[in-house]
Amino acid sequence: MWGAAVDLLLGGDCAGCGRPGVTLCDGCRGLLSRLTPFRAWPDPPPSGLAPPTAAAPYGEEIRRLVIAHKENARYPLAHPLGAALATAVQAALGEHGGVWLVPVPSAGATVRQRGHDPLRRITRAAVRALRAQGIEARLAPALRLVRRPDDQAGLSAERRTANLAGAFGLRSRWAELLTDQPIVVVDDVITTGSTLAEACRALESQGIPVLGCAVVAATPRRLPSGS
Repeated sequence: MWGAAVDLLLGGDCAGCGRPGVTLCDGCRGLLSRLTPFRAWPDPPPSGLAPPTAAAPYGEEIRRLVIAHKENARYPLAHPLGAALATAVQAALGEHGGVWLVPVPSAGATVRQRGHDPLRRITRAAVRALRAQGIEARLAPALRLVRRPDDQAGLSAERRTANLAGAFGLRSRWAELLTDQPIVVVDDVITTGSTLAEACRALESQGIPVLGCAVVAATPRRLPSGS
C-alpha cells in the first residue's frame, strides 16, 4: 500500500520494464503469473546440491525486479516475487502437502546496510501464497552464518564452493523440529549452486535431509532439464 501511494504521489516506473506508472505494470505482473518452473541444475552441479527448481530464467525483467526489491527496497515487489518462488516450491514438492522453507542466511551487516532482509521477506510471501493454495507451508530461519565468506563476485564455480565451505550452521533449536520433515531450501537466484549446496550440507550434516531447492530465477546458463 505504501509503495503504491508513493508511486501515485511522486510518480514512478515499473521495476521490471521501466514503463512510467506503478511499481509493477500489468504486463510484468502477467509475466510473473505465467511462469513454468523447471529443473535448474548448474553445470557442473556442486556436490551435495539437492534438486534445484527455478520459477523463471534470470532474464532482463526478472533480474530488474529482484535487484529493485533487494537493493532499492521496493518492498511491494516481495508479493509477486514470493508468488513466483511459491510456484518453484510447489513444483519441487511433488506429492507432499506441507513444507518447511529454509532461506539461505544473510550476513547481519548486509541486512543492516540494505535496511531489510529481502530473501526473508520474499520467503514469507511465498509461505502465504502456498497456504492460499492449501499447502501447509512454514518459514524456518534455521540456518546462520558461522563465518562470513569472501565476496563471491568474479569467482569460478570451484572457488565459490571452496569459499563457502563450512560457512553455514544449523541453529540448534531447529534441529528436532525439522527432523523427518519435508524441507526445501530457498534463495532468490541460482548461478553456480554453491550457496544452496552449502545450505543443504549444513542441514544434512545434522541429519536433516533436504527434499529440494527452489529459487525465483536461474541465470541464463542454467537451462531447463533436457535442453
